[in-house]
Amino acid sequence: MVQFHLGPRVMKKLILFVTSFALMMSCMSHDLDTTQGQGSDVKENVKNIFGVEFSENQDWKTAFSSSVSVRVNPGDGVNKIQIMALIKEDDENQCLKVLNEFNLTRETFVKLNYDAPKDNLGLYVTYITSSGSYHFVEIKGDEVSMPSKTRRLTRSFNPSGYNLPTGDFFITSSEESYANKRGWVPGEMLYQYSTQKMDAEEYDDEYKETLRLLVFSYFKNGRKYNNLPLVKQTGYYNEKIYPITTGDDPIVLSPVYKNDGGYQEVENSDLYYYYFKEEDLGSDPVGYIESLPKYKAIQLNECIKGDDVISKHASYALMYWGDGVPVVGETQGSFQFPKGYKIGFMIRAKTEAEGKKKQGELYGDGRLNNHVNNYGNFKSSKLGEDGPRMAWLTVNNKMLLCCESGTDTDFNDIIFEVEGGIEGLIVIPEIESNFYVFCYEDQRLGDYDLNDVVLKGRRLSDTKVEYTLMACGALDELFIYNVEGKRIKHDKEVHSIFGRTKPEFVNTLKNDNTPFVVDTITVTSSFSFLNADTQPYLYDKTKNWEVRIAREGQDPHAIMIPYDFKWPLERICINRAYLKFNEWGTGLVTSTDWYKYPEEDKVW
Repeated sequence: MVQFHLGPRVMKKLILFVTSFALMMSCMSHDLDTTQGQGSDVKENVKNIFGVEFSENQDWKTAFSSSVSVRVNPGDGVNKIQIMALIKEDDENQCLKVLNEFNLTRETFVKLNYDAPKDNLGLYVTYITSSGSYHFVEIKGDEVSMPSKTRRLTRSFNPSGYNLPTGDFFITSSEESYANKRGWVPGEMLYQYSTQKMDAEEYDDEYKETLRLLVFSYFKNGRKYNNLPLVKQTGYYNEKIYPITTGDDPIVLSPVYKNDGGYQEVENSDLYYYYFKEEDLGSDPVGYIESLPKYKAIQLNECIKGDDVISKHASYALMYWGDGVPVVGETQGSFQFPKGYKIGFMIRAKTEAEGKKKQGELYGDGRLNNHVNNYGNFKSSKLGEDGPRMAWLTVNNKMLLCCESGTDTDFNDIIFEVEGGIEGLIVIPEIESNFYVFCYEDQRLGDYDLNDVVLKGRRLSDTKVEYTLMACGALDELFIYNVEGKRIKHDKEVHSIFGRTKPEFVNTLKNDNTPFVVDTITVTSSFSFLNADTQPYLYDKTKNWEVRIAREGQDPHAIMIPYDFKWPLERICINRAYLKFNEWGTGLVTSTDWYKYPEEDKVW
C-alpha cells in the first residue's frame, strides 16, 4: 500500500475545502424544490391553459437514442463515416440530416451513438471517400458494412461510351434574343444548328438515389428556402461560374432532371452556350460577353419529360464554331474545343401561356441577368440585378449544373450532367447536422409559452457538440447546467450570457433580434441529448428549483424538439402557436409532427 503523509497546514486546508463543499451540496440538495411538473394544482393549471387533459402515458419524447457498429474496408478510400436521418422537412421536401460523424484514420470498425427523430423516414450509414463520393447503406440492424457493389468510388469527368455524330455540321439559322428585341442588348444574336441527340448510359438505382438525397437536401424545394446564399457560398457563381476547356475530350451535356410544377416552363425552354478566352474580355467584360454569339445546344422538349424524375437517357456534344461572328450556311463546327476557353450557359425561357413576362434569356453568370431578373414575372424571384440562374454541384465525381428557370430561387428546376473536356469544378454538397431545440417553462404554474429559455444543440462529431442560446422569456435568475463551454456555462446567469445587465425578455418579442450565443463543448462518444445525465437543464435560483425535460405523466414544462424550431412569442401558449399540439398531447401517436406547422404570426 502506498501511503501519503500530509503536513498540518495542508491537512487544515483540505478539511476546510471538504467541509465547505459538503455544506454547499447539503444546502442545495436539502432545500431544492422538486415539485416542478407535479401536483393537482399543476394538472388544474394545464387543463385551464390548454383546455384538455393530457394522457398520463404521454412521455413528451420526439426522438430516440441508438447505436450502430460500422465496418470499413481499408481499400475503399473511405475517410469519414456519417449517420444520417431522412426526414420530412415539410410537405414538399424530404432531406437528410447528420446525426453523428467520425473521421477515420486507420479504423476498420467504429461504433457510433446517435439520437434520431421518431418520425424519420430512414436511417443511413454514409461512407464518404477522400474524393467526396457518398455511399448510403440503410441501417436495418446493429451493424453495417458497405456492399462490394458500391465500391466503384471514383469516375473520371471524361465521357466514355458515346458515339459522336458524324458528318459536317453548319449553322442553320439565327434569330434575335429577347434582350435584343427589348433593347437591353442591341445586336445580340442566337444561332441554331442541327443538334444530334446521343443515347446515354442510364444511371443505376444507387446513383439516382444518391443524387436525389444529396441535391434536394442541399437545394430544398420551394420559394421559402431561397437557395441563393448557398449558391454564393460555393464561390462558383457569376465571373467564377465558367469551367475551362482542356482541349482533349468533347464536352457532353445530359439533361437528367426537371420539375416545373406542371407549368411546362422547362419543355418550353432551350439550353444555349457560349465561350471566350479570358484575355479577350478587355475593360468591359460584361459588354464583351453580351456581344458573343450564343449557340443552341439542347431543345428540352425533345429529350426531357415528366416532373421529378431522375433519368439520364439523352446526351448532346457541344460544338466549337471558331471565334467571331458565324455565318448561316457557311460556318462549320467541330466537337474539339481548343484548350483554355471558358464555357458559359444560358436557359432561354419561351413560355407562351403566361405571355412575354415568362420569356427571356437566363444566364448562369448573374451579371448578364441585370434586366431579366427585374422583368415581368421573373422579378418575383428577388434574385436582384446580378443574381445567377445556375449553380454547380458535384455528386460522386459527376458535375451537375443546377438551374433556376423560374421564380422560386430553389435552383433545382433543371439539372444537367456536364462531362468531358473541361476542368472539374468540385462543389460537394455539405449536409447539415440535425438540430435539437430545448424549450423550458420556468414557472411551476406556467403560461406554457415554452420560451423562458430556448437552447439549440447539434452534434458536430463523435466528441463535439455545439449549443446555441437563442432566447430567454423569463425574469427569474436562471442558470444552464450540463453545458460547460466558454460562454455558456453553469456559473453564468442566462441574461448575462446575452450581455444584459438586468432580467428582461430576450428574443421573445417580435422586434427583438438579439444575437444568439454559440458555444462548443467536448463530450464522450456515449453522449446523448436524451440522457438525463448529459441533457441540458435549468436551475432557477429565484425559486430554487430545477427545470428538467418533462417525463411521462408530467406536464409539458420543458420539451425537446428534434428539428430547428420557431418558439412561441411571449405569453402565447404553445397550443396557440402550434394548433396540433393538443392532438399530440392527448393522442400520443397523432400529429407527431405538430412542430412543423407554426402559426407564423405567433412565433418568433
